[in-house]
Amino acid sequence: MSLFWRIFGLNAVVLGSATALLLWAPVTVSVPVVLTEAVILVGGLVVMLVANAALLRWGLAPLDRLTRLMTTVDLLRPGQRLPADGGGEVAELIRTFNAMLDRLEQERATSSARVLLAQESERRRIAQELHDEVGQSMTAVLLALKRAADEAQEPLREELHQAQEITRGSLDEVRRLVRRLRPGVLDDLGLVSALTSLTSDFATHTGLKVLRRFDGDLPALEPETELVLYRVAQESLTNAARHADARRVEVGLRHTGGTVELAVTDDGRGIRAACEGAGIRGMRERALLIGAALDITDAPGGGTRIRLTAPVPRKQP
Repeated sequence: MSLFWRIFGLNAVVLGSATALLLWAPVTVSVPVVLTEAVILVGGLVVMLVANAALLRWGLAPLDRLTRLMTTVDLLRPGQRLPADGGGEVAELIRTFNAMLDRLEQERATSSARVLLAQESERRRIAQELHDEVGQSMTAVLLALKRAADEAQEPLREELHQAQEITRGSLDEVRRLVRRLRPGVLDDLGLVSALTSLTSDFATHTGLKVLRRFDGDLPALEPETELVLYRVAQESLTNAARHADARRVEVGLRHTGGTVELAVTDDGRGIRAACEGAGIRGMRERALLIGAALDITDAPGGGTRIRLTAPVPRKQP
């Protein structure tokens, strides 16, 4: 029965009972009204109002829950749903809202996948051009500077040596950018080697202490899963260096059941949910790409823990 008919039926019962009481019971209303009659009338009115209030509260409670969910729903945190038991307009509204969330989450996941794949393709192209064109050009400049320095006299030779060092440093920076844009070691040697290289390079350039805890029995993963795990670790380390004021970072990778869990924990000042920026939202979008779960919590003893739990593909029989 719909909410309208429940309210109408309750009012009809109350008013019908009052009418029957006036018609067949020895109850009269005097003019002026005496105290006993006034008490009976007021009591009946109170009963009717209380019954209507209780019915409305019970019938509209799902709408209150739906309103709260609508103000907090986030497509980057899928799975937020309300139970829609029974029939009536309210249950149908909740079912429609849940179906709308299903469509929106699917469309968001599909569009995010297209954007992230296009982003990785563009990164690969830029990294290739930096390596093939800029890197080779700077290598040629280094060789030319070396030949010129070998033939030059002092003090020009010293200046050419300084130019060599500057060029060599720039070439190393270009190579580091290439590795950040597209980690070739990830394609060639796998996830563990890529994360080892990433953490070593991070410790060298930031001065932070990095601890690695990698399981030795990691299963084979899809290339997209390995790339997402690598990018989440990369962004987590960047956040620890830029925003956390951390001195120590621990990177863990372990296999538990049907999942692989990446955990990056720092000893910095922690993080609040309201402070999530583009980097963390980008990590959530990458997690959606492979159906993984991303949790960002306070670490024991202070700091932040970023944990990504990715499913392991089932082996084909």
